[in-house]
Amino acid sequence: MGAFLCLLSAVCFGAMAIFGKLAYDAGVDVGDLLLVRFGVAAVLLLVVAGTTGALRGVPRRSLVAGLAMGGIGYATQSGLFFGALEKIDASLLALILYAYPALVTVGAIAFGRERASARRVAALLIASAGTALVLGGAASGSLDPVGAAMGFGAALAYTVYILAGDRVGGGGQGGAGIPPIALSSLVCTGAACTFAAFSAVQGGPRLDFAPSGWLWLTAIAVVSTVAAVLTFFAGLARVGPSAASILSTLEPVVTVLLAATIFGESLGPVQLLGGAVVLTAVLVVQWPVSRAREPGLLVHG
Repeated sequence: MGAFLCLLSAVCFGAMAIFGKLAYDAGVDVGDLLLVRFGVAAVLLLVVAGTTGALRGVPRRSLVAGLAMGGIGYATQSGLFFGALEKIDASLLALILYAYPALVTVGAIAFGRERASARRVAALLIASAGTALVLGGAASGSLDPVGAAMGFGAALAYTVYILAGDRVGGGGQGGAGIPPIALSSLVCTGAACTFAAFSAVQGGPRLDFAPSGWLWLTAIAVVSTVAAVLTFFAGLARVGPSAASILSTLEPVVTVLLAATIFGESLGPVQLLGGAVVLTAVLVVQWPVSRAREPGLLVHG
């Protein structure tokens, strides 16, 4: 059951880019998508956190830190991710974003949180080669440089968010007084506040998109945010962080398969090889244990 829940979470996360593309087709813009996503997710996660008592006794400093993680770090990552999704294929973006485990490893070693080892160095080299194949395998003129840069920016922002979460959440063990569900609710609340402020500056939300847009926005908030987070936590409690991290490598695979099925997106053989190489690097760096990615999965995507 634990493995099933982790895989279900990966499917929910992997579908997010597809829901985003469908929302764009319905006329939803990036700002409204992000505002609705985090607004709905924050309300639902706060209800769960309040019902379970997860927020009870959390220090004020930790509350502020959790809100800042969402309002600054996660809002930046999500804005870049969905901005890139407007410019490049969902499958390509999924593979670019998945360079972040290697970036987390570099950061963890640089800040002295992890020790360099032959396995980690090998994983970094493998991931770099895979990323080069993904980008180099794009057909001439088919790769939007701005979209690709935003995708890498999202990976970098997510790396910073993970490393910050490792401090705030005490490595996923609530060491700073924030249980995972509580931290997730605070992060979504902080992000919702950021996008609400951004929307207000832009003149308020523009909700004149097609009715089907609400279906895809609801799917992003409920399926790819709340359900994905909660099923991951349930699976994590049963199989542990290492196995949960490894099982989560299904996420980009799901995105690529769904994008091919629904949108007819196709990656060339070189790009597919590059994606497989990137996923191999993730497995190498995370097997058998990994502290770096666990907090990053508190809120994903």
